[in-house]
Amino acid sequence: MARKEKKFHFIYKTTNLLSGKYYIGMHSTDNLEDGYMGSGKRLRYSINKYGKENHIREILEYCDNREELAKRESEIVNLNEIAKEECINLKVGGEGGLGFYSLEACTKGGLMAGKIQKEKIESNPEYKEILKEQWAKKVKLAHETGKIKYNGMLGKEMTESAKRMMGDKNKIKQKGELNSQHGTCWITKDGENKKIKKDELPNWNKDGWINGRDRSKEIWKRL
Repeated sequence: MARKEKKFHFIYKTTNLLSGKYYIGMHSTDNLEDGYMGSGKRLRYSINKYGKENHIREILEYCDNREELAKRESEIVNLNEIAKEECINLKVGGEGGLGFYSLEACTKGGLMAGKIQKEKIESNPEYKEILKEQWAKKVKLAHETGKIKYNGMLGKEMTESAKRMMGDKNKIKQKGELNSQHGTCWITKDGENKKIKKDELPNWNKDGWINGRDRSKEIWKRL
């Protein structure tokens, strides 16, 4: 059974009155006073944190039908719009749940967003260039202001139990043949060091190379 067409179709903008950040979306309804504020992930977080009373929704424009509405949202909520600092939209409009995600969405949204992003960016070089420019600006700003947030552990301390757990996992990953250095050894001759496969050692010994590593030059460089 076909979905019943709603009476009103409009593009709205919901703004956080405390932070100034906003979300732009589309909505179809039979009641203009239905209290709908938006369904964006970051918008829901904002409403939960600051309260619905600190957000205001305004209607930007009306459309005649759902198809026209989706087209207008894609034109308004474009890559340049979601690149703005105040905009909390994570993807371009008009494409529903599988829309084209911004780099920020990929950073915060996990593997699924990253997979979607990869597919979209491979099919549209223009989007790729815009996103690369957007990302470069954010990285540059982060370095200039000293607010580099891309490391999840930045400014945090790992508990001793977490350190032990990580150490135990690394031991398993680096055990035996899983270790990238498995089956190798250092040899030295006249202050020069080499890393070779252990089964090649007899041949190197014949040329005067001996087991071990001479660190005297390395220590001298540090002084």
